[in-house]
Amino acid sequence: MGKPGMHPSHGPLGRQRRAGVRARQGGFTLLELMVTLAVLAILVSLATPSFTAVINGNRLTAQANDLVADIQLARSEAVRRNRTVRLCRSEDGASCADGEGNWTGWIVMLPGADPEVLRVATVKGAVEVSGGDTMNFRPDGLARDDTGSLLATTFTVCLPTTRPAENVRQVDVAGGSRINTVVASHATPGECP
Repeated sequence: MGKPGMHPSHGPLGRQRRAGVRARQGGFTLLELMVTLAVLAILVSLATPSFTAVINGNRLTAQANDLVADIQLARSEAVRRNRTVRLCRSEDGASCADGEGNWTGWIVMLPGADPEVLRVATVKGAVEVSGGDTMNFRPDGLARDDTGSLLATTFTVCLPTTRPAENVRQVDVAGGSRINTVVASHATPGECP
């Protein structure tokens, strides 16, 4: 066994036992790995729907924020340049589109005999933008309709999905310049106006 007075783990058998313990601590068994992967798969399947809702919510918010930023750009440019600046629906990124319908994009421009486009924006992915009117900001920084009254209009930013349930962002413009964004749900879940 060993020398008298020597601890049993210091002899040749003790070294073999310690080596065996170290060898077993080196990794995972196949069973441990399979259990870990099964738990991971369950966690991923539970997290995926909520992660999808977060991504879609961010898409909606980003598109609504882009629209708000361009409305504010049009207003500030009208004041800075002391002339009318227009925000309107555009299909080609160079001119305002006629009629109504979903917005595939919009432009901020200086209207007139020699129009100048200041900003071009496009609607991203499956997001839909609708409603709203062409906005003409005058040098006083207020948007007015054709009759000269302060403009009140609503843009709807929507994603046809049930994740998140609040699949609509309404960008309300009131008093010719006050902007408010509201989170809402469409009456029919998963659809857009």
